[in-house]
Amino acid sequence: SSRLLSMDISVPLNFWAGQRRTSRDKCNKENVYEPATGRVLCHLGPCGAAEVDQAVKAAKLAFEPWSKLSGMERARVMIEAAHIIESRREEIAETEVVNNGKSITEARLDVDSARLCIEYYAGLASTLAGQHVQLPGGSFAYTRREPLGVCAGIGAWNYPFQIAAWKSAPALACGNSMVFKPSPVTPVTAVLLAEIYMQAGAPEGLFNVVQGGQETGSFLCHHPDVAKVSFTGSIPTGQKIMEMASKGVKPVTLELGGKSPLIIFQDSDLENAVRGALMANFLSQGQVCSNGTRVFVQREILSEFVEEVVRRTQAIAIGDPLLESTRMGALVSRPHLEKVLYFVEKAKEEGATVLCGGERFVPADPTLRGGYYMTPCVLGDCTDEMTCVKEEIFGPVMSVLSFETEEEVLQRANDTTMGLAAGVFTRDVARAHRVVEQLKAGSCFINNYNITPVEVPFGGFKMSGIGRENGQVTVEYYSQLKTVFVEMGDVDSLF
Repeated sequence: SSRLLSMDISVPLNFWAGQRRTSRDKCNKENVYEPATGRVLCHLGPCGAAEVDQAVKAAKLAFEPWSKLSGMERARVMIEAAHIIESRREEIAETEVVNNGKSITEARLDVDSARLCIEYYAGLASTLAGQHVQLPGGSFAYTRREPLGVCAGIGAWNYPFQIAAWKSAPALACGNSMVFKPSPVTPVTAVLLAEIYMQAGAPEGLFNVVQGGQETGSFLCHHPDVAKVSFTGSIPTGQKIMEMASKGVKPVTLELGGKSPLIIFQDSDLENAVRGALMANFLSQGQVCSNGTRVFVQREILSEFVEEVVRRTQAIAIGDPLLESTRMGALVSRPHLEKVLYFVEKAKEEGATVLCGGERFVPADPTLRGGYYMTPCVLGDCTDEMTCVKEEIFGPVMSVLSFETEEEVLQRANDTTMGLAAGVFTRDVARAHRVVEQLKAGSCFINNYNITPVEVPFGGFKMSGIGRENGQVTVEYYSQLKTVFVEMGDVDSLF
């Protein structure tokens, strides 16, 4: 077997003030698992209030010199970090696979996205500027775009390394420092990023990592020296974070869940539509917030589309995520696997037809027998009221629905409290633009799906979140604007 059973996860997993740190809490240690095998990788001791405070203090100290550098100077450090990531691509990707369960092919692309994001914001760092406004009598005003201070980043378990980069890159480019809390399920790669920034020449404490669950996150949100919170995760947790941040009137960026529609019109290029539907549902074992899990297919092509999607879904190679040939690895944890399988059972009870998959999968390799695998699932005969169509499953489960008209499908597609993403497949240019104009979602796709270049903003409408990640606009979410008025004459007083 190709398993890297020898892969030792180097602990401790916390990092502040320039080095790895052990948390004092020895009693509440949690197991961290390898999803592919079910074995215990390492143990996680959560950070308490004192440790969070030390990490924030370190970030506050680093903020002083970092925020005073020019954008060009900050960019040099960031470009160096990107080079280091590139040179360690394979090692970071393998570590991600061992802790997250996704295929090595995908993990490499995640590491690339992290690197590209850092390169992109290094390029933007020197462009941060204000305006000069001429006023009557020779007086004038100018604006300055200034950093916020210490930012808190709270990550999710589906893209551990990539999310750490997507949050830290714009924060650092704008002159902030960061304390990052990864998901307790996937704690091992964020600390690699902390070491990489350090090695690239960042001041000690610029990017820190504290491990733990909800309690640690709450210490971070409530800390008086934290200026902003950026969170990726579920809607209920996002609501709690927004509430905690409101105590200090702190701005939040929230990247939350979705139940996104993918609309396939009868004039679509069927081959591309099928590929798009697979990409919209089965990346990272279906554990992607922007997934197009409600696939609306125009009735005329429904049977043809379903037949092809089922054929390709059944052909997906499941197994050891470290093998090049694997296309679907293990789900992230045993409880999560149980939850996804429960959704499939519930769909059956409610009248959906399981066209393929939706079952536990046991690989032939004995070392993988304890892993968290399932066969990717396509559900047919779905209706809008079913649980599988209303709730985010966050696993490899595609719900197929049929529709007759454009007007009808738009109404149904928008009938959700979420609005992260949406997609449309059609050869009709006018229809494509007309439909996306009416879709209530932050990230829309025409004739593709789940493409997330770092140059463009990503984020949700409605309950799918607030703020954006990536693209130029994100600079506005990691900085604040100061207006300076300059009087060139005498004060004209009313008193």
